[in-house]
Amino acid sequence: MINESALLESKTLRDGVLERTDVLDRVKALSLLPDGMHVTTAMVAAYFEVAVKTLESGVEDHREELASNGYQVLTGAPLALFKRASGIQSRSKALALFSRRAVLNVAMLLRDSEVARQVRVYLLDMEYLARAQPVDNSVHTDTVSLDDRIDQRITHILGKTVVPMFNALIETSGEHRKELIALRAGVQRIERRLHQHHTRLQRLEGVRDDRPAVGVMAAMDAMNGRTFEHHIAKLLRRDGCTNVVVQGGHGDRGVDIIGLTPDGRRLVVQCKRFAPYLNITSPDMQRFVGAAKVLHGAEVALFVATCPFTSEALNIAAETGITVVHRGLLEQWSAGEPLEVLE
Repeated sequence: MINESALLESKTLRDGVLERTDVLDRVKALSLLPDGMHVTTAMVAAYFEVAVKTLESGVEDHREELASNGYQVLTGAPLALFKRASGIQSRSKALALFSRRAVLNVAMLLRDSEVARQVRVYLLDMEYLARAQPVDNSVHTDTVSLDDRIDQRITHILGKTVVPMFNALIETSGEHRKELIALRAGVQRIERRLHQHHTRLQRLEGVRDDRPAVGVMAAMDAMNGRTFEHHIAKLLRRDGCTNVVVQGGHGDRGVDIIGLTPDGRRLVVQCKRFAPYLNITSPDMQRFVGAAKVLHGAEVALFVATCPFTSEALNIAAETGITVVHRGLLEQWSAGEPLEVLE
């Protein structure tokens, strides 16, 4: 197995593992700016527990490599737009930003950080486990394939037969409604875990999709507003929500989607497909609060957007119980990670 110090010396090795940004949160929670995508120099230094000057020195030595992985310095009009979108209060004429990929890149360059060393060790351990597959055990391969087919069949039965059966029972039952909702939620959790297991097996067996890869957020950025609403409705149904209806423009009373969470709570959703450099403002949030809480009596309210939220909009959401799904969280949700508020 490769020693973690090898990542300090080999750009080729670093390039080979830069997709594993999930390792950062496994070692230590990485705080992001309100846009859900970027980190400042001070935040990166705090994560790695090093002085800002130490980090800046490392960035200067490897600026080209870091820039290719999402490091950038904003000035002028782009900086002004970003400050408004993210709610950052700063008079600085330049702002350095790191993407999660760039932060992982830093972890493979910092020599005098124990946190960075832990990230490198964890990263290589995960890569070793993912690649250490037997090459001549045909019985094991057949067994995995059979198990995989069984898992797929069970998932199909749960999704197409058992869950709809629970839905019908819940609609007609009064006395045992809560028990049935709890049982349905348990079945849906099993269904999701089997699906995730199937996906992991495909990765381990080298199964590939030959269709051209399209970024999750790039695909959503290309949607129109109506298509985006239906995409969000599809995610809700995937995660076990029922009676999900996309409202029609006029007469929607201020929300785009209504439905029920997996445990039967009243759900409303506002969807905004805006350009990433725009932002959801305080008035936007105030209007949704009124519609969700007063007009619809929502027990769960989601404000989903492809752009950042201003700090004031985030404060209002926190004070009124609105769940904010910003661009970064939306990407994770679309990629298969369920929203905690729906579980």
